[in-house]
Amino acid sequence: MSKPVFSREDIDRIAACLGDLKVSDNKDHYRLRLSNPGEKRQLSLEIYPEVSLGEHSKGALIVVYTQNCHLQLHDCSGYVVSEELGEVTFVSETPGKISGLVVEKEAACSLYSNAERGLISDDFTRFGVEVMLSGVALSLAEDILSSKSGPEQ
Repeated sequence: MSKPVFSREDIDRIAACLGDLKVSDNKDHYRLRLSNPGEKRQLSLEIYPEVSLGEHSKGALIVVYTQNCHLQLHDCSGYVVSEELGEVTFVSETPGKISGLVVEKEAACSLYSNAERGLISDDFTRFGVEVMLSGVALSLAEDILSSKSGPEQ
């Protein structure tokens, strides 16, 4: 069995990037609460290091709750902390595809789902703005993605 993606040290690193947040350590998950009073935004981030994701699979689950949405990223395979941008990008891979959930320090989030794996290393300017945005956002995670999930698979 493989090692869980998230250790307590990983959670502390994520909390530090998102504003030195207090971490609530629950039985099977960690919870971080972000707030941006100026924009009237609140966001709860829950990280389940290892849960049952189906009949025969376990993996990491990332859950985001806001006033307006509930997002989940199943089988999270890694994450990238960007202190400079004040955000954390959580990624999940399937053969030829990548999904990412970005959580920002300002209590905002973005979801990019089922994007072509090759998009993150392509010339973004060849695509429309809506596709270019996902390529740029997910390209931060290129270094942690497995080499075996390229577009040819």
